[in-house]
Amino acid sequence: MTMTNIYFNRWFSTVYHYVNMIRDNPDGERFTFYGTHPDPNHLSLQAYDHAGTEPAIGGKEYADFALEFCRRNEIDVFIPRLNMLDIAKEAHRFDELGTKVMVCRDVPLLESMIEKDRFYESLAGKDVVPIPDYEVVETAEQFKRAYESLVEAGHKVCFKPTNSEGGMGFRIIDDEIDPFASLYGWVSLSIPFAQAYEALSRAERFPKLMVMELLEEEEVSIDCLADSRGELIVSIPRRKSSGRIYVMEDKPELAEIARRVAKQCRIPFAYNIQVKYNKGVPKLLEINPRMSGGLYLSCLTGVNVPYLAVQTVLGRTFPKPEPKLGIRASYLELPILMNEAARPSTKN
Repeated sequence: MTMTNIYFNRWFSTVYHYVNMIRDNPDGERFTFYGTHPDPNHLSLQAYDHAGTEPAIGGKEYADFALEFCRRNEIDVFIPRLNMLDIAKEAHRFDELGTKVMVCRDVPLLESMIEKDRFYESLAGKDVVPIPDYEVVETAEQFKRAYESLVEAGHKVCFKPTNSEGGMGFRIIDDEIDPFASLYGWVSLSIPFAQAYEALSRAERFPKLMVMELLEEEEVSIDCLADSRGELIVSIPRRKSSGRIYVMEDKPELAEIARRVAKQCRIPFAYNIQVKYNKGVPKLLEINPRMSGGLYLSCLTGVNVPYLAVQTVLGRTFPKPEPKLGIRASYLELPILMNEAARPSTKN
């Protein structure tokens, strides 16, 4: 049986789980794993057979670095997270090398998913998934008008950068917050309007913010797997419950959202749809064109998404997976002994 070389660039620490899911596959296929990260002590590097550091660069220069890494190490499958757009723009060069890249090649679509306001605009009026009420602002006065308009429409209000990942930069506007009491509690995401307005007023123009209706009810991540043409293979809804508890539930409206998103966007391989409910309606937060940080929980349904994604990018077929839904799951920390800090580990 031949050995397949797989390369992950900078990923979350949970990639540790995905590497082991691919390695411990039910077909007995053999893989060698390569990984890089700017931090030589990052936990993700503990998963790989060969680990190294990567430079703090971007754009075409980063794509050149990744291309050379793949050439030097005879990489068969490259699974990027960092700089996906830069890599997608140069995907044809990886093709020439013989490296399969697990990335969305529709560059305009990828650009719009990174800039969330553009993605919302692209879905508006297409009956794919409900969109929260929002306005994009770049000045303090625009921020004030957007806030007042959303409050007048009956919404609680939040804001976040248009191009943030996860919860970075997310704040909830709450004029009832007690600044003194908050000093003795957990770090809060809430901020009074006056404080936010005063801070934003210090800049004549600031990077774009989306001022949005606050979605106050349960949040659901829908982990999806599609083929190279974007045809949906399987979707697994993962609802955050109390504490660390997640529920993988069979909810037709969520399966329908996954089906409509796949039909409209044609995102290939593994990706994640995030929605949050407000007044009983699931509304879109964002779509991440990659494996999500919590995918390892969804895989407890019996669907090994990372391994099947590799099979898909290699052009192989397999029986349609049937997730076992209606289950609850959680996670515990796993103590591990650290290997040596990563050092460049590539062939000459």
